[in-house]
Amino acid sequence: MTGPLVICECFARDGLQHETVQVATGDKVALIDAMTEAGFPRIEATSYSHPKRVPGFSDASEVLAGIKRRDGVHYKATCPNPKAVERALADLEQGHGATELSFLASATESHSQRNLRATREEQWARVEEMARLAGGKFRLVGVISVALGCPFEGPVDPGRVVEDVARFAALGAEIVTVGDTVGTGTPTAVRALWERFAREVPEATCVAHFHDTRGTGIANCLAALEGGATHFDSAFGGVGGHPSEIQYGTGRTGNVATEDLVSLFEAEGHETGIDMDRMMRISEECERVLGRPLDSKVARAGLLPRRAA
Repeated sequence: MTGPLVICECFARDGLQHETVQVATGDKVALIDAMTEAGFPRIEATSYSHPKRVPGFSDASEVLAGIKRRDGVHYKATCPNPKAVERALADLEQGHGATELSFLASATESHSQRNLRATREEQWARVEEMARLAGGKFRLVGVISVALGCPFEGPVDPGRVVEDVARFAALGAEIVTVGDTVGTGTPTAVRALWERFAREVPEATCVAHFHDTRGTGIANCLAALEGGATHFDSAFGGVGGHPSEIQYGTGRTGNVATEDLVSLFEAEGHETGIDMDRMMRISEECERVLGRPLDSKVARAGLLPRRAA
């Protein structure tokens, strides 16, 4: 890869879906603007979830209309169904649309039925319809949940995950997010999976999206990097994971903390293009908005020193 590693900041959507407090629209807009200024090239801004079902994202259109955009920065919105894509198209026509839409699939039948209320084939039919509706007006992002282990079915066949990545790519998704939803992935499995992506679906850019449920998130990110990954998801303070009403899994389900991941990459000599001072100020603001200390280690102990050349 030429250029810096690509970090997608997920606090404003995947991070907040786990929260029981509703963050004010103005605070979301200010945080996303600060993330843009700090140099994040991709920002997960919101979700077009049903406003009554997920009231925390009922302000999706207001958030997208309020943010200050920068050329070259992608702002992503999650679309769970075709109606969501119609809302995204309406916002685009109004001049404040997302630049990326993400569509969801599960790697296992049990998780698909429990989490998406559809069989895998039913959900893939929805995804195909959503891709058709999007009509090439957005950059499409596929999302595969429980790719490295399912709370209901246990280990997941890596071949199925590779097939799902190829399926998304065939529908026009340039990027496919591969999620370790309940944190059961290990570095050996992660490295091998990303090596398979490079060999078998080189047309797709696969994003490493790891939850730190069992303390392996950062290690898995490094393993994905060794396997060829160039794109990573993270969230300030390690917030997020699965929605707050989902009861499967135990312990903390949050994402890898952005502060910790960026600090480690930069200390190891990998460029991210992110302003570290701005990043740490955003970290403080995220804690203020949520009203509690968050789980970033770097937020407590300070940045790692950059490795000597």
